[in-house]
Amino acid sequence: MIRYSKNKIDFLTELRTSVNDYFKDNNIEPYGNKRIIVKTVFMGIVYLAPLVLMIAGVFTSVWAVLACWLVMGLGKSGVGMATMHDANHGSFSKQKRVNKLFGNSMYLLGGFPPNWRYQHNTLHHGYTNVEGHDEDIAPPEVLRLSPHRPLKKIHRYQHLYAWILYSLMTISWIISKDFSRFKKYKNNGVRLSGKRTYRSLMTELIISKIAYYAIFLVVPLLTIPVAWYWIVAGFLLMHFTAGLVLASIFQTAHVVPTSEYPMPDENGELNNNWAAHQLYTTCNFAPKSRIFSWLIGGLNYQVEHHLFPNISHIHYPKISAIVQKKAKEFELPYHETRTFLGAVWQHARMLKMLGRA
Repeated sequence: MIRYSKNKIDFLTELRTSVNDYFKDNNIEPYGNKRIIVKTVFMGIVYLAPLVLMIAGVFTSVWAVLACWLVMGLGKSGVGMATMHDANHGSFSKQKRVNKLFGNSMYLLGGFPPNWRYQHNTLHHGYTNVEGHDEDIAPPEVLRLSPHRPLKKIHRYQHLYAWILYSLMTISWIISKDFSRFKKYKNNGVRLSGKRTYRSLMTELIISKIAYYAIFLVVPLLTIPVAWYWIVAGFLLMHFTAGLVLASIFQTAHVVPTSEYPMPDENGELNNNWAAHQLYTTCNFAPKSRIFSWLIGGLNYQVEHHLFPNISHIHYPKISAIVQKKAKEFELPYHETRTFLGAVWQHARMLKMLGRA
């Protein structure tokens, strides 16, 4: 079992105190507010309105239909980043029922919430960039996102073809990944959802996939007046768009030249405490782009998110100054790339570096 050391544990204590004082002094709560509701409604409209308009016969030409699917792909990623993400971290609302309701928007994206919460909240946030634990750096072997994974000849070109594979991210959810992960977690004895049995969860998983296909593929095939293959092409276009957007946002925060990939020592202990570990393995980007930050659910503030996943992303711009100040006081890194395009470039550089010996 991996353990974190007590190195610089006072950093986390002082940081939490300072952040808590910020919320207390300003008489605000760390959860979402009206702004996140507005964003949720907006992203929901971008995602679902094109589907409704196509089914209603408002758009009937091939190019208009394909454009609708493309917009749906952007909305799909927006719902995931701005709503589902906060809700499944428990930061969308103070009310657990509200978090559960909006956390289940994952079903509308084609995913399975219990799987996602364990893979993301427990593994990724708990062991960021730790080989053998963080599944975000353990994709199929055609990609090498960690220096601790085997190097293959094909990896020499991964900085070129990785983007194609990233676009398959959400389509893999609805086809195979959720089932393979569910089986893996079951074999490992992971408790995915309180007192529920694996059988009931598997039943829910199957039903949710059937419902997703019915709503987003079968109904369009039966109602939208264009050839069936254009509907299938649009459905895939939606997933390719969402997959590329989501993967690009998440990978540019951890797989970049400034990120470290710590490994535990012979006693199973990592060199830093959990909070310091997050600073060494995470990078922010485009902090001054307010519109971009709004659209991607504040995930350009990945450092703040990893340190405070229970705080809604709408507060990250304000508390980032506190985190930077404390990191400097304790001589800890605070990695940041000025623009998103710069972050993408840095990620491409890292892919190229990892593709070579």
